[in-house]
Amino acid sequence: MSETATAPAALRVAVLVGSTREGRFAPVVTEWIKGHIDQRGDMSVDVVDLAKTPLPTVLPDFGQAPPAATTEALALVSPRLADADAFVFVTPEYNHSFPAALKNAIDWHNTQWHAKPIGFVSYGGISGGLRAVEQLRLVMAELNATTIRNTVSLHNVWGLFDEEQAMRDPQSDAAAKSMLDQLTWWAHALRDARNARPYAA
Repeated sequence: MSETATAPAALRVAVLVGSTREGRFAPVVTEWIKGHIDQRGDMSVDVVDLAKTPLPTVLPDFGQAPPAATTEALALVSPRLADADAFVFVTPEYNHSFPAALKNAIDWHNTQWHAKPIGFVSYGGISGGLRAVEQLRLVMAELNATTIRNTVSLHNVWGLFDEEQAMRDPQSDAAAKSMLDQLTWWAHALRDARNARPYAA
């Protein structure tokens, strides 16, 4: 009697939008990478926009429960991060680093990042946000996450999209596919590992 292999469940990818600045370019970049994920049959996507779901900037003392308003704000974000099998961070570069809102969202959470892969889509001027990504790698290593080697770095981003917000640069599309391919491999491997045994942080 032959056995039929069951296809693995689609990977749940949370796209975390790090910029909350007024007039930000983040929605254009986010819709572009979301489009790449939507085209894949092995991923589903949930966009977590920190401008639409802001988190408090005052953290409670260790061991103390947060106030009710903070709990309500976290309820709009934390379960979605916990459910994700993988993440894509969309981030600009602010002063050679990444936005404070993104660091705040990272610091509010811990186990949600454990043993999960993170891909990066950075953007900006001549640097393309690369220095933001380098610092994010250090932060996420402390939180037991696995960052993907291949990144998407959009240099001089404002000229890469046309009037309809479509990508002009085929190399950027190729970079997005490469990053998502690596993210998929790591997401499957780490999900299987987490299912086999609890992660020991």
